[in-house]
Amino acid sequence: MQEFLQKAKSSTRVLNALSGAKKNQILLEMAQALRSSSQTIIEHNALDMENAHTSGLSDALKDRLLLNESRIEAMAIALEEIAALKDPIGRVLEGWVNENGLKIEKVTIPIGVVGIIYESRPNVTSDTAGLCFKSSNVCVLKGGKEADNSNRIIAQTLQDVLQKNGLPREIIALLPDASREGVTWLIKQDRYVDLIVPRGGQGLIDYVSQNATVPVVKHDKGQCHTYIDKDANQDQAIAIAINAKCQRPGVCNAMETLLVDSAIAQEILPRLKSAFDAYHTQLKGCDTTQSIIEVESANDEAFHTEYLANILNIRVVEGVEGAISHIIEYGSGHSEAIITQNIATGERFLNAVDAAAVYINASTRFTDGGVFGFGAEVGISTNKLHARGPMGVEGLTTYKYKIYGDGQIR
Repeated sequence: MQEFLQKAKSSTRVLNALSGAKKNQILLEMAQALRSSSQTIIEHNALDMENAHTSGLSDALKDRLLLNESRIEAMAIALEEIAALKDPIGRVLEGWVNENGLKIEKVTIPIGVVGIIYESRPNVTSDTAGLCFKSSNVCVLKGGKEADNSNRIIAQTLQDVLQKNGLPREIIALLPDASREGVTWLIKQDRYVDLIVPRGGQGLIDYVSQNATVPVVKHDKGQCHTYIDKDANQDQAIAIAINAKCQRPGVCNAMETLLVDSAIAQEILPRLKSAFDAYHTQLKGCDTTQSIIEVESANDEAFHTEYLANILNIRVVEGVEGAISHIIEYGSGHSEAIITQNIATGERFLNAVDAAAVYINASTRFTDGGVFGFGAEVGISTNKLHARGPMGVEGLTTYKYKIYGDGQIR
């Protein structure tokens, strides 16, 4: 394992020497390689899907695990979009001359070796590898055991392109020891690893955050809310709420709790129930909600739960301040939305809610690197430092100061 990380660390020098044009060419070749290997990838994914069925994996996790031609095509397109981005490395962020005549430049550089620990979604393998490669970072990938066959064939496909271009396979590498012990070892290797990005369930996030000596950027749970204000366009609000919960319930930017202004609860809750019943959504509600429509009870634990399934909490609140108070108590800093036609109320929500992405009159499902124009994302960071929200190539850079002198001494 130590030799593995030594090779990964040493390959950063090779990667840093590549021009932006060469990186883009290789990314385009990787995209084409995914397309050419589509059938082989699907066959390996079928093994994972079979194991998932045998082990009783939930439908939501099976959906995240599944690869088909359209999803592989989306992976290839993501690599092409990453290739089309501006090179984030070597940009002069600031420049000045100090009183001693020293010319100082603040210049972007790669972070170095990035360890990414993730679950279920094999497309993360190619997305994160592409983003790291574009930003001249070596990536060490540790996917979930449920996607092992899929992750291996995707990584191998990308590594073959590296090798064809005379580059070390370690630039994109899977952690050899995928056990819990292997993860525990990895997150303490600050001599070789510069950043850890965990994305998965709460247990994984907590374990990595509490045990790592390497700096961590968390892809924490998506405890996302949508608040329907008394001044909302109700047809629009219902459509957004349905999309936020039902379009793909098993992802981190799906809504988990719907907040409804008490001023319109009697009017809109029956309409919402009819709409969600058509999608077979399991509804849970607070006492006030239960007095208006027939739903299960939502207790305090429910409002803290990220279901990643077609289950939704509903709570009636006293206006925008009630919504903000609920989100402060239960939100995870991921994505929050308000539906209102009142500009002042909307701005109050946007300014008061502390989350990576805050929406007015739109679905939380848009919190995504591809949608934001990043090609893909390493994760949705709920940190405030070093990156926040969809973490693309910019979030995978840091900076250093270059100082040009002409004999100055202090």
